[in-house]
Amino acid sequence: MMPSARFADLEGASVLITGGGSGIGAALTEGFARQGAKVAFIDIADAPSLALADRIEKDLGRRPLYLKTDIRDVEALRASAARAAEAHGDVTVLVNNAALDDRHAVEDVTVEFWDNNQAVNLRPHFFSAQAVAPGMKRAGGGSIINFTSTSFLINHPDMPAYTAAKAGIVGLTKGLAGKLGADGIRVNAIAPGWVITERQKQLWVTEQALAAHVAKQCIK
Repeated sequence: MMPSARFADLEGASVLITGGGSGIGAALTEGFARQGAKVAFIDIADAPSLALADRIEKDLGRRPLYLKTDIRDVEALRASAARAAEAHGDVTVLVNNAALDDRHAVEDVTVEFWDNNQAVNLRPHFFSAQAVAPGMKRAGGGSIINFTSTSFLINHPDMPAYTAAKAGIVGLTKGLAGKLGADGIRVNAIAPGWVITERQKQLWVTEQALAAHVAKQCIK
């Protein structure tokens, strides 16, 4: 269920979301669209992204702009950010949500695997922010929201490359905030817990995994 509260400053705002075609990202795409924002979202998977855009257009009479992009390709990422600004005006809200949380064992990680993981989970956060920052400055300010994760805080044992990237996002967020804050650009990080999306259900949600996760919680 989408929240019923309305935020007037989002009406007509130019919003760009990475990984916006499914899971948490799809909820973000729909949520911003329901606030009246002009939403562009980046994803690599056509089927769920197009289905989402179709559904939002049917429900709201406005279609979010789907930009198929491999975010590992920095030039493609920059081009998609430029397309979003061309379509909707300078981006004033950037949500860096895209991630790849495949499980992996320490002994199996190769240099190629490590680099690919960082190319999805950390590097795009910087280069997408770099791409939209000039437009935010022109607009007099903006908001960059980086999705990190609680995984690196709870000693998750099964995805060290992912948790390293997510910890890095916190440092990146602080550095960008220090640099861009003088221009009225807010940079913040959000660290979700284990959100049970369809992908999680298909790949990793088991009774054993859920029990282990609950066992780490202070409130039972």
